[in-house]
Amino acid sequence: MVEIAAIAERLDTAMLTATATPQLAEPLAIEDAYAVQAASMARRYARGERRAGIKMGFTSRAKMVQMGLDEMIWGRLTDAMLVEDGGTIDFARFVHPRVEPEIAFVLRADLPATVTPASALAAVAAVAPALEIIDSRYRDFKFSLTDVVADNSSSSAFVVGRGVPVGLDLSNLGMLLEIDGIARQIGSSAAILGDPVRSLVAAARLAAGAGEPLRAGDVVLAGGATAAEHLAPGQHVRLRVQSIGAVEFSVRRP
Repeated sequence: MVEIAAIAERLDTAMLTATATPQLAEPLAIEDAYAVQAASMARRYARGERRAGIKMGFTSRAKMVQMGLDEMIWGRLTDAMLVEDGGTIDFARFVHPRVEPEIAFVLRADLPATVTPASALAAVAAVAPALEIIDSRYRDFKFSLTDVVADNSSSSAFVVGRGVPVGLDLSNLGMLLEIDGIARQIGSSAAILGDPVRSLVAAARLAAGAGEPLRAGDVVLAGGATAAEHLAPGQHVRLRVQSIGAVEFSVRRP
């Protein structure tokens, strides 16, 4: 029998103490991995954190094929994970953090499980450039599919820039990730399922399927548009997204 609560406590403790933990020895079904994630997040809600939305993962078709998946993965976001645009993160909070460039949707209305791209966009208040700080709690950043799902799909913090009203075509926006003023990743929003709106539609289905449908005010991170970059103390990170704007943060030195 899978000890959902025990695994959730272990991963939650690893997050709280920023201490790497061994990969899970327990064989998990994907349903059990999501149960661990939910139990781990319940511990955070009990400490006073509030739900802020969800993040999508494995939104690259190539990555899904590589992992043998026919579905994306997802994780929960809380208010304690939100970093102000232009703000600072404390490197000591993380085990081995990395950053990914993203597109964020901020909802103005609830989204049911089944929506079309058009109806999903009608529920969006703004689309914004975003940066997700991912941080696997496992040693050496190595994990299986179910390991990562149990660990809240590696989500640790996120920064959302100033949003713009929906209206422009989001399917092929240029994205430039800079660290200390040097271009580190150049990509396109097309890497997110061909169009980030498809990720929003999937997010509505997956969140509702877990009994946590998307609500007005939620943030949906559509998925990484490029490979993730390692973070180090003292760095300044900035993302520029064509036609939308920029978002940035700095990494505090210990």
